[in-house]
Amino acid sequence: MDERAPRPVSKARRATTRRRFLRSALLGAGLVAIALAGRVPVARAGHRRLRPPGALDESDFLASCIKCGQCVQVCPVEAIVLADLPDGYGVGVPYIDARAQACDFSCDAVQCVLACPTGALVYRKPVFLPTRDGARLARPPILRAKAKDPEPTLELRERMGLARLVRPDACLAVQGKPYQGSARGPAFRGKLRYMDVDRWKPVAVSSRRYDLDLCDLCVRECPIQDAIALVPAEASAGAARMRPEVGESCVGCGVCEMVCPVEPSAIVVEERATW
Repeated sequence: MDERAPRPVSKARRATTRRRFLRSALLGAGLVAIALAGRVPVARAGHRRLRPPGALDESDFLASCIKCGQCVQVCPVEAIVLADLPDGYGVGVPYIDARAQACDFSCDAVQCVLACPTGALVYRKPVFLPTRDGARLARPPILRAKAKDPEPTLELRERMGLARLVRPDACLAVQGKPYQGSARGPAFRGKLRYMDVDRWKPVAVSSRRYDLDLCDLCVRECPIQDAIALVPAEASAGAARMRPEVGESCVGCGVCEMVCPVEPSAIVVEERATW
């Protein structure tokens, strides 16, 4: 027998080698998948988010935000949350889910901007950063809760987004229907500031009950003066039909979306939308 000839490999050793190869291949594929997980949402642009007030344009915002969570901690209604893994490169970056909890400016001073240490949220953009057409507000928005204050305006130069009536057929006002009860039912956990309750303490939306001849919750609870109004839509079968009309003062806070009692909401805020 030639001593230099390779020894035959046993079945047990071949099986062990095969298992090791498969394990290594699966582990490698898993690592590649994890590495690519951050790229997929960006490539698909499937996770656009409503950013907190004063946010820079998306690319500048993502480059400036250090994910410290300071804006989250100071929000009185806990509207700001941090993105999770499905957001890819945006993981840990603050955003607002208006349907779950809108920004109602209960802080009066946009405290998230004050708390931001990097300038990702600003009252005024640096001069070297451009402003998108239609993003700049025509005039400083008037906060209805501050209407009687010496300075009623909100320190905000650009809108977060823009409210749009996306399901007019589902809107109760368009249908000429009344509304009774709490805006989103007893299980809803969102909060709002109601001036007749307490200027400084937001309370549960579920604690507020309505008895309206015609639903106008989006107009009634909007925190910005002249941002939305009901206008005549049509008259049919004796019912006065009205339609929510969004004005240029809309800052995209999302309160109208949060309080809309139909599901899904008839009115939504489109993030980064311009006038």
